[in-house]
Amino acid sequence: MPEALRDSQVQTTETKTTATTDVVIIGAGPVGLFAVFELGMLKIRCHVIDALDSLGGQCAALYPEKPIYDIPGYPRIQASELVERLGEQAAPFAPVYHLGQRVERIESGPEGRWLLETEGGLRLDAKAVVIAAGGGAFGPNRPPLEGIRDYEGKSVFYMVRRREDFRGKRVVIAGGGDSALDWTLSLAEMAAQIHVVHRRPKFRGAPDSVARLQELASAGDVVRLVVPYQLHGLEGRDGQLEAVVVRKMSGEERRLEADVLLPFFGLSMNLGPIASWGLELERGQIAVDPETCMTSAEGIYAIGDVNSYPGKLKLILCGFSEAAMAAHAIYARIRPDETLHWEYSTTKGVPGVA
Repeated sequence: MPEALRDSQVQTTETKTTATTDVVIIGAGPVGLFAVFELGMLKIRCHVIDALDSLGGQCAALYPEKPIYDIPGYPRIQASELVERLGEQAAPFAPVYHLGQRVERIESGPEGRWLLETEGGLRLDAKAVVIAAGGGAFGPNRPPLEGIRDYEGKSVFYMVRRREDFRGKRVVIAGGGDSALDWTLSLAEMAAQIHVVHRRPKFRGAPDSVARLQELASAGDVVRLVVPYQLHGLEGRDGQLEAVVVRKMSGEERRLEADVLLPFFGLSMNLGPIASWGLELERGQIAVDPETCMTSAEGIYAIGDVNSYPGKLKLILCGFSEAAMAAHAIYARIRPDETLHWEYSTTKGVPGVA
């Protein structure tokens, strides 16, 4: 069991029983995990639901080995390490994780409570709900190549989980944005060869990344630019690529010998079932009160990238702040007769942490 889950409970099986708790957090990404800590410091119990089968949300699923540079106190930290540390920080409060479950329905219950049910039949009864679902349900924008599904998960991948898996491989990276550039620069240290395929000579990534890409391409040792070309076909057998065929608009074709194709054409994201819960939305995001992060439904809060309000910044650190604000708003709501005596963590301490 990962260190982050040592003191927590993990439930992934289907159940028809109804569990009762103070708060249900939908989403086990960085912001959802920090919400466990903030609520725990206020002695509020949490259950956490995530459609993925592991903690970390998009950080863990899409770029676990990618460095993050804007977390206070960490000049550089890998996404997977950030998730692990947030899990450790939440662990003393013994959250119950329901992984591999997606919330399908939510309805109001008696005395202002909320009843939730997942696609697997899990039922939860809570005093408040925190939606920390990031960008919502997400999946790759798949290139329209015949037979591509036969290669997916074997030699066609839409994300990099372990850089080491590509050591010594002939890699084709398709795309012209930050993901394509970042992984080209990262994998250039270990891949045997990388062909970068883009439909035009100009890349739209960060200027510094573009400059570094051009330097590597000029050296000609590992990285080679294939522009202006587009993906046209795949060659291989039993799910293993042998070559990627690319074509210019003029019809000119090239055959790139390859072991792996990494198409980075962005993600298709939507709120999924959340969009049908009757919450006020703004351009595909959940509108909230910026002071409390409460949605248009009393007792339901939204934090992180899933919410919207004037001046909103889509940064993890802003999501952390929203988690704290929502936690204190929830305390006032579910314990209206109790006065919160404010204490900093340096004086209050954390249960089980010296």
